[in-house]
Amino acid sequence: MDNWINVALPKGRLGEKVYDMFERAGFDCPATHDNSRKLIFENADKGIRYFWVKPSDVAIYVERGAADIGVAGKDILLEYQPEIYELLDLKIGICRMAVAAKSSFRDDRSKTLRVATKFANIARKYYSAQCRDIDIIHLNGSIELAPILGLSDVIVDIVETGTTLRENDLVPFETITPISARLIANQVSYKFKGVTIAAIVAGLKGQVKAP
Repeated sequence: MDNWINVALPKGRLGEKVYDMFERAGFDCPATHDNSRKLIFENADKGIRYFWVKPSDVAIYVERGAADIGVAGKDILLEYQPEIYELLDLKIGICRMAVAAKSSFRDDRSKTLRVATKFANIARKYYSAQCRDIDIIHLNGSIELAPILGLSDVIVDIVETGTTLRENDLVPFETITPISARLIANQVSYKFKGVTIAAIVAGLKGQVKAP
């Protein structure tokens, strides 16, 4: 096992914010600012290597050991339950997992509740705790359409500002759990590269804004 620290960052605005935190914490990699299509960037002096991946894939790279640490949304961790260590709440990418429906919706518990979502495990666990009989309708996009077109009674999805819901005449009824970006680590890497990872955690803690 080499001494490099491999960091999986989510592509997009969240990943850019996360990298800025790493940079301010002293774990910079100037090459990331180059205007190129490269996916991997290294700083040999710091012994750190960053690579960009699809947000939902970060936890896979970390769990499988291709990355020592990474940043993933709490929604991904709850949905897929990867075998990783969750080290730090970065308090960015803040939103919530919620149940939403038409404003006229009233839950008839004598009927099976039709739930459209791409977070099937989160939805199933949430309603199981209520002993509610549900039918999961798995969708990958445009979840808001489901109750509008009568495909589902409710949706379970991430809500940030609620603008998309309002524009489609939907309202959030219940919050399932708050969501934010989390620093995660591979379990083996945490054991063998723990000193360096601890230094990164300490540096990032100084960048985390109070709620």
